[in-house]
Amino acid sequence: MNKRTGTALAAAAAAAITLGAAGCSGGTQPAGSERAAVHEGTVIGGTPRKGGTLTVLSDQDFAHLDPARNWVMNAMDFGTRLLYRTLVTYKAAPGKQGGELTPDLATGLGTPSADARTWTFRLKEGLKYEDGSPVTAQDVKYNVERSFSPDLPGGADYAARYLAGAEHYRGPAGGEHLDSVRTPDDRTIVFELRKPFAEFPYATVMPTFAPVPKARDTGPRYDNRPFSSGPYKIESYARGKKLVLVRNDHWDPATDDVRKAYPDRLVVVMGLKANQIDDRLTESRGPDASAVSWGALRPESGAKVLPDAKVRQRLIAESTNCTDMIQMHTGRAPFDDVRVRRAVQYALDRDAVLTASGGPAFNDPSTAYMPASLFGGKQPDTLGIPVEGDTKKARQLLKEAGRPDGFTTAMTVSTGDKGRAEAIQQSLAGAGIKVTIEAVDPSAFYATIGDTAHRTDLVYTGWCPDYPSGSTFLPFVFDGRFIKERGNSGNHSLFRDDATMKRMDEIAAMTDTGEAARAWQRLDGEILAQAPAVPVLVRRWPLVLGSNVAGAYGHTSFGGQLDYATAGLKDPAKSRS
Repeated sequence: MNKRTGTALAAAAAAAITLGAAGCSGGTQPAGSERAAVHEGTVIGGTPRKGGTLTVLSDQDFAHLDPARNWVMNAMDFGTRLLYRTLVTYKAAPGKQGGELTPDLATGLGTPSADARTWTFRLKEGLKYEDGSPVTAQDVKYNVERSFSPDLPGGADYAARYLAGAEHYRGPAGGEHLDSVRTPDDRTIVFELRKPFAEFPYATVMPTFAPVPKARDTGPRYDNRPFSSGPYKIESYARGKKLVLVRNDHWDPATDDVRKAYPDRLVVVMGLKANQIDDRLTESRGPDASAVSWGALRPESGAKVLPDAKVRQRLIAESTNCTDMIQMHTGRAPFDDVRVRRAVQYALDRDAVLTASGGPAFNDPSTAYMPASLFGGKQPDTLGIPVEGDTKKARQLLKEAGRPDGFTTAMTVSTGDKGRAEAIQQSLAGAGIKVTIEAVDPSAFYATIGDTAHRTDLVYTGWCPDYPSGSTFLPFVFDGRFIKERGNSGNHSLFRDDATMKRMDEIAAMTDTGEAARAWQRLDGEILAQAPAVPVLVRRWPLVLGSNVAGAYGHTSFGGQLDYATAGLKDPAKSRS
């Protein structure tokens, strides 16, 4: 799944951690290089009371709310927890429990055939949309089909990868339908896969498997007004300014074990300055006491937040479980030369980037593509490159590639990642690689880097496993068979290697999950040696919450973002003050 973009801690925050520990007697805040575990795996604020308005302060609009296009972590969290339901979802729980599946629209986690190529789901009774009409299996099928539409790029492509007969499908607009998705009746949906896929229930967590009634489909404009099957519906949406959600009175909590729907309203206020958001939440006055942030804490704010024990009590910082990477366009010179790509690996000072992200308290340098959770808790270091890089080795590789004087290139980043980009720029310059930074607003970032014909040679982005398996990481980032001209996602190195793709298919066919896990781990190192991308770091997602917010925790399956399924207010009346 695409890594969310946004801001995070930098050097000031790293220094503040030490100051905070020294100035607070009896505190448990880690100091120095120790990892911050600020309310990790725990719920803060107690149990919310029903009612009031939960406000979300944001410096950006949503990239997409259309479930056919929504594949960025925090937007998926918001959409699937509040506006629409999927066949299966993640439990609403902190820590490891948040990675466990639970039925949502479906009565169970799906029934497979003996060879795991056919999966059948039965919908619950009493599921309704915001107008009281029933949710049907045909509506789920329709959204799966519309996710193939060329005018709706950017969404999760599990359907394209696994459904039989989907290779050349272009969506339902021309009256064409997928025979591999059958609906024998209004409550039954059957998926025929092109190959065995024992992990298919995890795929049905994706917004692709939410219902969209055909009569409500407005094509690309559906982004502005998804039709609700969840606990809230859209009252108003002024793009880039404000989104207001109110209760969907036809949502039946008896059919939903996940969403608590504590607030009466949720208001997303957009277009704010990131420093303004941090200051408002740190002070937590008036209505801001009932507010949360969409983005992570800024570098400058770390020095204010971490030394203050009272504010730190309102800080959550869950691991994103996502690997940040520099992806290089392997189809263009000079990055079509593996020696040049390896030179970037050696030139990069990961320690400098880590410092620009808040230091070791909130980040770990990456030595592999997949996060530590897919390696049993610790990433291997197969290349053994020093964390500060090896400029001499990088220059040697460039000389071997016929570029002794280096070269000039450009890198696209989200505006929230500009500090990291500048650290990358400085470290690569030491080897003679001159990088121009092109910063893009987060709401347009994925569309920009997904345009393969017009994008820069380098992009700074990342990937998060949709569930705990290498099958949801390496194939999405390095399988060349699913590269798109527009809306390209995951494989931003445009890496195409026949041997790698063949091995991916072999591992995916393994029935022994332990054997498959070990094979994915080995393949990670093999791809790393070909250097289509440089793993940089895995970060946390620090959020300061208003003092009136309750039921709050960072959800491990949504990159540490607040779980909107359970968040609410201690005193709803205060949200109206």
